Amino acid sequence: MRCMILCLKLGLIFVLLLSVPVPIKAFSRNYMQCEYAVKKWASSSLVSEVKDDKHALRDLLFFLHIPRTGGRTYFYCFLKKLYSKSQECPRSYDKLRLNPRKPHCRLLSTHDDYSMISKLPSEKTSVVTILRDPIDRVFSTYEFSVEVAARFLVHPNLTSVARMAQYKRRNASIVSTMDVWPWKYLVPWMIEDLFARRDARKLRGQSHLEASNPYDMEDILMPLHEYINDSIARDIIHNGATFQIAGLTNYSYFAESHEVRHCVLRYQTLGGYVLEVAKKRLDNMLYVGLTENHRGSATMFANVVGEQVISKHTTSSSSTDVGTDDLEKSSLHTVMRSDANYQGKNTYQMLKNVSSINKDEASRENSTAAKLMEAYASCISTLRKAQAQRRINSLKQISPANFTKDARHQVPEPIIQEIASLNSLDMELYTYAKNIFKKQQEHAMQSVVYADRPSSTLPNSTYSNSCSPHYWKSLSVATTGLFLLLYISVFPNARRQSKTKLSVFYHICINSQPQRNVIVEGA
Repeated sequence: MRCMILCLKLGLIFVLLLSVPVPIKAFSRNYMQCEYAVKKWASSSLVSEVKDDKHALRDLLFFLHIPRTGGRTYFYCFLKKLYSKSQECPRSYDKLRLNPRKPHCRLLSTHDDYSMISKLPSEKTSVVTILRDPIDRVFSTYEFSVEVAARFLVHPNLTSVARMAQYKRRNASIVSTMDVWPWKYLVPWMIEDLFARRDARKLRGQSHLEASNPYDMEDILMPLHEYINDSIARDIIHNGATFQIAGLTNYSYFAESHEVRHCVLRYQTLGGYVLEVAKKRLDNMLYVGLTENHRGSATMFANVVGEQVISKHTTSSSSTDVGTDDLEKSSLHTVMRSDANYQGKNTYQMLKNVSSINKDEASRENSTAAKLMEAYASCISTLRKAQAQRRINSLKQISPANFTKDARHQVPEPIIQEIASLNSLDMELYTYAKNIFKKQQEHAMQSVVYADRPSSTLPNSTYSNSCSPHYWKSLSVATTGLFLLLYISVFPNARRQSKTKLSVFYHICINSQPQRNVIVEGA
């Protein structure tokens, strides 16, 4: 009996040992296939990222808007003051609806990822973007998902929510948040969760709620630690900036993006290839801003991007007639309306008013970077107040939950570290972006210094003055005079005999200088 049991155990162990190599071989084969696909994509992407002059603004400006980086304020307080409505690509803020190659399409601002380049004239397109600290961006994404979803709690059930969503989609003039990536995935997910928790409270007869940490209120909303570990968050939120700049979101236009994205999400070690592509693309962008360095980023945007757009407006207006659409000018001196004017209006209407157009004001070509910054400061102040009020009204639906900067400090450190670990690619990309930003500042400072310095003090001015015709003529006369004195002092008796020869020598030296001068200047 014991022998039989022992044989059975040995047989079971033998079977298990035989079965082990099968998944190992399958894993190895799948990994090798993924590694080949990712490497091939990365190699072709890196080759295609060679740019001649990244500092020069091209015909089309593509603002690659990474969610929760402050891009909306740049769009409404900068770009809509630099470009007229006729120059925007159709419905470009939420997603591209029409062909951006249409005439006079000069601005594309969208949540679409870098793969949008495949639909644009890439050689005529400049790309700009803004990055944010990945941990803060995850916090902001969570808070905004809850904020938008909470607005729908005024409806009695999910059915009424669905009807409202259908109405907004039928109304073409309304840009719904749920039409915009990634909120079209994140908000419905959060709406369903909020309704489920509200229904559960009703069944329990729970009415009084207390909360010390709004990021961990299981009775009211999905806790942060549950949110960041959900498959939806892992698919869309984590390392979102890297995937968006690489062009590998679930909204990508690249044919091979699905396979590459699947492989990188499955085998994290392959993420390094995606990171290198994203870094290279940042290197070739016209402008890279940082949300945390708000003032410095805005100032640089005004000087690097704004000045060139204004210069293009000036050039085009001096060489072409002004059409009807071009009369649609936005003022850079607009006095923003008081906060009371925005009460009770939705986000779309509020933003439309903030970037309102006044045809009687100064035109864009008369603007400067300094005036642009003045208008931006006024615009963003009003915009932030309106957005803050809207958030307060939304969060009333899930009271006592309230998201503040101080409340973030209540989140345990292990969760913070987990967010950093889940966003390891974004963490490294953000560090790289900070170095790019520093280089941009140095380049901008050098440009300002050389632009303000008088021409006589420029490094090339000494050389150019020394190579001028007057310089060479004076030098030749002095040299000839020196030779004359030496000749007289050394050969006093030959003064009379050499007078004719010296005169001929002097004239030859003088007359030969223009020819020498041409050679020097040409070199």
